[in-house]
Amino acid sequence: MRNRSVLAALSLAAASLVAALPAPAAAADAAGTTGSAAARECPQLSKKLDWYGHNRAKLQRMIDERGLCGGHKSGTAGKDGDRTHRPVAAFDWDNTVTKNDTTDITLAWALAHDKILQPRRWGDTSKWLTPAAERALTKACGRSVPVGKPLPTSTDTDCTDEIFQIRAEAQTMDGHPAFGGTWNHRRTVPEYAWVAQLFAGHTPKEVSAYAEAGRKESLAAPVGSEMKVGTHTVPAYVRYYPQQKDLIRTLQRAGFDVYIVSAGVEYAAEVWSKGVGIDADHTIAIRSILRDGRITTRNEGCGGAPASEGETIPYIDGKRCWINQDIYGIKGRDAWKQQDPAHRIALGGGDADTDVTFVRDATGAHLVLNRNKDEVMCRAYDNEDGRWIVNPMFIEPLPQKPEPYPCATAAYINEDGALSSVRRYNGSVVPDQRDSVFG
Repeated sequence: MRNRSVLAALSLAAASLVAALPAPAAAADAAGTTGSAAARECPQLSKKLDWYGHNRAKLQRMIDERGLCGGHKSGTAGKDGDRTHRPVAAFDWDNTVTKNDTTDITLAWALAHDKILQPRRWGDTSKWLTPAAERALTKACGRSVPVGKPLPTSTDTDCTDEIFQIRAEAQTMDGHPAFGGTWNHRRTVPEYAWVAQLFAGHTPKEVSAYAEAGRKESLAAPVGSEMKVGTHTVPAYVRYYPQQKDLIRTLQRAGFDVYIVSAGVEYAAEVWSKGVGIDADHTIAIRSILRDGRITTRNEGCGGAPASEGETIPYIDGKRCWINQDIYGIKGRDAWKQQDPAHRIALGGGDADTDVTFVRDATGAHLVLNRNKDEVMCRAYDNEDGRWIVNPMFIEPLPQKPEPYPCATAAYINEDGALSSVRRYNGSVVPDQRDSVFG
C-alpha cells in the first residue's frame, strides 16, 4: 500500500502558504465576470475554451467561493485531525478527463504485444468467472504456453477476442455470461476488477510501461480513428479534454487539492493522470496486492473490508469509500457513509453511474458529462440542490436520448443488481427526466 502520510504534511504546508497570502479578492459575479481589478487576479478558467451554456460561469463562481478568493473552510482535507481547510475536487478519469477509455487502451496494447501471462487456470483470475467463461478462455488460448509465460495474443485472434469480449461485455464470444455468483453491485463490477487481475505476475513498473506505450500511441492517433482488438473494432485514439485540463489547473491554482478516483488499474491511471498535473499520490484506482514485488489477483479493501479478489473497488459507493478513507482519513465502516460538509469534496466530476455517489456528495458543484447513463443523469437533471452542471462530451458529443430516463422506476442500481426508483434525500421519487443537454 502506498504511504500517503506525506499528503497531510504537504497540505499543511500549502495551508500555511494560503494563510500568508493577501486577503481574498471579491468573487466573480453570477455571469462569471469580475467586478474589480483585484477579482481579476483570482485564478480564472480560460474563456477560449467552449463550455455548454453558462457552465463555465457556474464553475468559476464555485472556484471563487471555495478557493483562495473565497476563504471558505468547507471541504476540509487532511488525515488524523490535520484540519488544513483546503477544498478538495475529485474527478473520475475515463471519459471524464479524457475522451475514450484509457484502461481499454492499456489492455489493448498489452494484448497486441503479448503481455498477458498464462494463468494456472482461468478460474484463478476471478472468483466470479463462470465455468462457461473458463472453458471458452481455455479453448481459445490453449494450454500449450507454460504457466506464467506470455500468451501469443498478438497473433492468436481467438484468445484476444475472448479476453476483450469478457472485459467489454461480461460475456463470452458465444454469448454466455462470463461472471456469476453474488457481489455488491454498488461496490464492484467483476469485469472492471478483472483487468487488474489479468496483469497478475507483472511488476507495477511493467504495467506502467505498457500504459505509457498505449498512451503515446493513442494520443498520436487521429481523432475518430479506430483499431482492431482481435475482431473487435474499438477507438484507437484518446484525448485529454482541454476544458477539463484547464479546470484542473485552475482549481489547483485556486488552492484546491485535486484528485482522480478511477475504477481502472492504478499503475495505468497514474501514468495518464500526470498529463494533467496530478501526481500518483492524488490518483486513486484499483490498488493491487503485491507478492515479491509482483501483482496478484487480490486488491486492497476499503471501509474495513479486507483485501479481496475484487469485492471493493472504486466503483459507485466504492468511490465514496476510497475518497473518505484516502483523502479524509475516515476509518472502518464510516468510510461508506456520507460525511458532514466539512469532510466532503467541494467539486465532483464524472460521466457515468459508477461516479454518481461521490459526485452527489460534492457540496459546491456536481459536474456531469452526458453519456446517457441513467442513474447519474436522473440526479443531474433533477438538480436536487441546484448545483448540478451538465455538459455534453467535449469531443463527439452524443445526440439527444430519444426516450426519457426511467428515473421513477428503473434507474437506481441496488446492491443486488436490481433496478428501482431514484430517490431524493427526503425519500421522494425522482420523476422520469428528458435529455436536454446534448451535442
